[in-house]
Amino acid sequence: MKKRTIKVVDPYAKRESQKYDNPIPSREYILKTLDNATGPLTRRQLSDMLGIVSDHQKEALRRRLFAMERDGQIHSNRKRAYACVNKLDLIHGRIQAHRDGFGFLIPTDNSGDIYLPYRQMRKVFDGDEVLGRLTQDSFRGKREGKIVDIISRNTQQIVGRYFYKKGVSFVRPDNPRLSHDILISPEATMGAGDNQFVIVEITQYPDSKLPAMGTICEVLGDHMAPGMEIDVAIRSHNLPHLWPVDVQVEAANLSSEVDEKDKVNRVDLRHLHFVTIDGEDARDFDDAVYCELKKSGGWRLYVAVADVSHYVSLGSALDREAEMRSTSVYFPDFVLPMLPEALSNGLCSLNPHVDRLAMICEITISTAGRISGYQFYEGVIYSHARLTYTKVGKMLMPNDSEGVMLRQEYHHVIGNIDHLYEVYSALKKVRKARGAIDFETTETRILFDEQRKIERIVPVVRNNAHKLIEECMLCANVCAAKFLEKHELDGLYRVHEGPKERKLENLQAFLGELGLELSTKAKPVSADYQQLVDTIAGRPDAKVIQTVMLRSLSQAVYQPDNNGHFGLAYSAYTHFTSPIRRYPDLLTHRAIRHIIRSRKSSTQVKRVKGAGVIAKKAIYPYKFQDILRLGEQASMAERRADDATRDVVGWLKCEFLQDRIGDSFSGVITAVTSFGIFVELLDVYVEGLVHVASLPSDYYHYEEAHHRLIGERTRRVFSLGDELLVQVAAVNLDDRKVDFELLENHNSKIKAKKLLNNERSEKDLIRKKPRRGDLSGQDDRSLKKSKGHGKEQLKKIGKGTTKKAKAKKIAKKKVTGKKIASKTVSKKNTDTSKLTSP
Repeated sequence: MKKRTIKVVDPYAKRESQKYDNPIPSREYILKTLDNATGPLTRRQLSDMLGIVSDHQKEALRRRLFAMERDGQIHSNRKRAYACVNKLDLIHGRIQAHRDGFGFLIPTDNSGDIYLPYRQMRKVFDGDEVLGRLTQDSFRGKREGKIVDIISRNTQQIVGRYFYKKGVSFVRPDNPRLSHDILISPEATMGAGDNQFVIVEITQYPDSKLPAMGTICEVLGDHMAPGMEIDVAIRSHNLPHLWPVDVQVEAANLSSEVDEKDKVNRVDLRHLHFVTIDGEDARDFDDAVYCELKKSGGWRLYVAVADVSHYVSLGSALDREAEMRSTSVYFPDFVLPMLPEALSNGLCSLNPHVDRLAMICEITISTAGRISGYQFYEGVIYSHARLTYTKVGKMLMPNDSEGVMLRQEYHHVIGNIDHLYEVYSALKKVRKARGAIDFETTETRILFDEQRKIERIVPVVRNNAHKLIEECMLCANVCAAKFLEKHELDGLYRVHEGPKERKLENLQAFLGELGLELSTKAKPVSADYQQLVDTIAGRPDAKVIQTVMLRSLSQAVYQPDNNGHFGLAYSAYTHFTSPIRRYPDLLTHRAIRHIIRSRKSSTQVKRVKGAGVIAKKAIYPYKFQDILRLGEQASMAERRADDATRDVVGWLKCEFLQDRIGDSFSGVITAVTSFGIFVELLDVYVEGLVHVASLPSDYYHYEEAHHRLIGERTRRVFSLGDELLVQVAAVNLDDRKVDFELLENHNSKIKAKKLLNNERSEKDLIRKKPRRGDLSGQDDRSLKKSKGHGKEQLKKIGKGTTKKAKAKKIAKKKVTGKKIASKTVSKKNTDTSKLTSP
């Protein structure tokens, strides 16, 4: 049959004619027509306005209007006249997908998440921007909604594994939030082999009926190839990793050493014995320190920070790329830098025994440890030694034989080291008096063999050298924040707000069960947290209590509104000391340089005669809205980097345990949920799940506020901090999940506690059944039908230990757990809120 076209100005007419034999105007054009109408239109009126005359097209229009009304795009009145859904009734937001197929609409106005069932999620990807509206249904007390319109797509490329099954080629996304398989046509596979990781360009997005389709644009390699975990994480989290040509050109045009002409008109500090103190594997050195005694008492502390803003000019290709990346990403044994290596490891890095340009923060500190004054200025320094935390830690240990030898080796800078330790000791007392929170957390480092397989996972012990540098950086960052306030500059503050009410209530309930209390105040301050940390020091459950305390805190963000830093107990705080690896620090440098190179009167800057004035628009033209946008970008990039690093560490740890299935380990309960307990292995630092179905035969109550499971029949309690003996039961590398099974024959390690009274939990009774798996392929009716599924099976399991083996068999059918979270060694940690849960 010959195609007929319609004579209307529809920008999507070509698309419609390619899809249908009898094309009609697109949904977009129908919506535009209805929106421009003075009132509701009947189908006949719409047909006339759209130029539809044939019976085939009229029937197609009827079906389209029915579908649009079903999808919530339009509604009809009693006279069957159609109009656009009132825009005020629509909710704007982004999609947050769940690994089990359903999802949520997160409104931009923070009015509360809206549950989206699987049938709605079939047409969107995680992160898509949509318009939705509420329905009359509800899901477990949450509002339920439907998607009315997709404003923009968040996903253009997907990383996943290629499969060819029963004549069909498809890619299964690695990101568990992307539950759509992507169909690949035979000519678009790029020769990918079965089970290889690939990158797919989306050519057709899914809708309620048709799946997503794509073209493979890159083949990454085999599933278990060394380094594949980093390649996958980079692509999965959309981390910028390729340098554009213009960035490469700008970096190549920079000299390898500091030009002599750049050293003039700066304060020359090359005679001072600056040193850098970093980890053994550090390659980019942002900061160097020097400390001397003042004749009047107290100390003069110099914090020299790489002068990145001198080389990365506003609006340059280097600047645009650094803004987009916002942060360097530190994977185990691999770094994805914010700036090209020529700058990050070369010209900007404060390498030993070479001249380097630096932004100086000169701070005077009283004998009581109080900052009595500070000045910022442009300088040139010479690092006299590249030291490590390990070496300096030993130098500071009295009567340590290796430390004595190191003090002799570095005799030319040992005076500086001793003064730095003196000022640290004074600052530490002020920190304690201020009430800053000092959590004792365990960071780990992954050691690899020659094949890049994990050899060992070892704890990183923080010594006095770590703490010394941390206090020096905190001083400089606080001075920079005061500088922004003093000169009323729109700048980026590092803001960490106090705990939210709900999280605080849960924390207080948990502490009450242990006979502890955070504070009697309605709004506790950081000093209350620190007092509790001191109270629990030495307790066997101290680590777990601190973990729960951390989870009650908010995550720090970058923003122009200064709301203080709760964790560090500062009224104002910013980031200044790491411009090589953090874009907010570079912005702070530009703000300070703007004042240094202006004619504004300021006692907080030192100017050198001959250094010319630089117009504000050439170095710091930012308005409040610009800073707000840059803060949101930096906060997002920081979370993205943390998520990518967590994925890589989780992958590596799963690999590490794959060869240890069946081995037993001692562990401690780190989290309790309705579906089981998470256990971290002692001395291995890997976390996994003991599913509720694998616990001793019983029905279990889940008490969220108390972080525990209680057996209905045995009254057995599993709570945070309990030490258990577990066996590695299963490892799912795809989902980064590890399953453990409880070993009952280690009674000395297992705490079988009885409740002291017969209180009944108000929580729902949690029966021993696995978490519901993948919801794909099921509509809501099938889910409702399946609500009673397994009851007979559960009754049999709960009857006694004779059916215990069957329970374990059921639990093994699907590996259940969560992504393994682990901290790797980071650059100078000067922000305790970095350790809080999102």
